[in-house]
Amino acid sequence: MQLVVARVGRAHGIKGEVTVEVRTDEPELRLGPGAVLATDPASAGPLTIETGRVHSGRLLLRFEGVRDRNGAEALRNTLLIAEVDPDDKPEDPDEYYDHQLMDLDVVLEDGTEVGRITEISHLPSQDLFVVERADGTEVLIPFVEEIVVEIDLEKQRAVIDPPPGLIDDRAEIASSRDAENSSGDDENTSRSDENTSAGDEA
Repeated sequence: MQLVVARVGRAHGIKGEVTVEVRTDEPELRLGPGAVLATDPASAGPLTIETGRVHSGRLLLRFEGVRDRNGAEALRNTLLIAEVDPDDKPEDPDEYYDHQLMDLDVVLEDGTEVGRITEISHLPSQDLFVVERADGTEVLIPFVEEIVVEIDLEKQRAVIDPPPGLIDDRAEIASSRDAENSSGDDENTSRSDENTSAGDEA
């Protein structure tokens, strides 16, 4: 199985090095010297990592056969793809590969169905679940422990506790509750803040 492990950024210096946006929690394993990576677009690869180093908090890579800035710039925005055994799992039990999360059912804590994970979007600040709802619309769910409270691979589901406004139905419910409270009903039950931690994708 193939997994995206990094995206090539801008060239660094004049000797063929590039910055990379790391998309794996195991960079030492996936992006070490000697690693052979497929690419998207396929015409850019395969690429073999020759050297790697961290500079000012960023990972810099140099690939075999890329010796100057022009060659490095030509690789900009290329996705680096590693071949991974589908039975492999990250060492940290709270981390997951994308393929483990794809097609999971997304439900609220009370069991209400939200939709199904169709894509994992990796942004610099955080990862997002792209969730397709029954009506065909999509909603973006940040993969953070405050919102994704449980990943149950056996039951093939992700349990979420979204804040008001993240999901339309949840916003409507919050508005209804506000209306009830303003009409004189003082009863208010707060949701527990206890969460089960969920890790980022490797």
